[in-house]
Amino acid sequence: MTEHTGRPKYLQVADELRRAIRAGSYPVGSELPSTSQLTRTYDVSTTVVRAAIRELRQEGVAQGQPGKAVYVTAEPGEEPPDSVTQSDLVARLQQLEERTSAALASLESRVAQLEGRAPGQ
Repeated sequence: MTEHTGRPKYLQVADELRRAIRAGSYPVGSELPSTSQLTRTYDVSTTVVRAAIRELRQEGVAQGQPGKAVYVTAEPGEEPPDSVTQSDLVARLQQLEERTSAALASLESRVAQLEGRAPGQ
């Protein structure tokens, strides 16, 4: 059920659980499905599910103990933007690299002029 987006699977599962909590599938005070149920639902490993639950715990959305149920303790905050993909990040990094290279070339040229030498010497 998780997608191949470049985003870690545990974050995708945590996102799905947040959406389900917001939608009322798991209201505050209710139990989240067991680890084994979540592994089947999302077709991921136990490690991925545990990491997703850990995310929700760190956010204060869920609370529980290993071997016992995990309960929803609060509504999640704002939903993370789905529009940021790995290719978006790569494109932004390339733009930053180009702008940085251009700025450095301009700076080098200006310093060379101030020193009375040709750029690149």
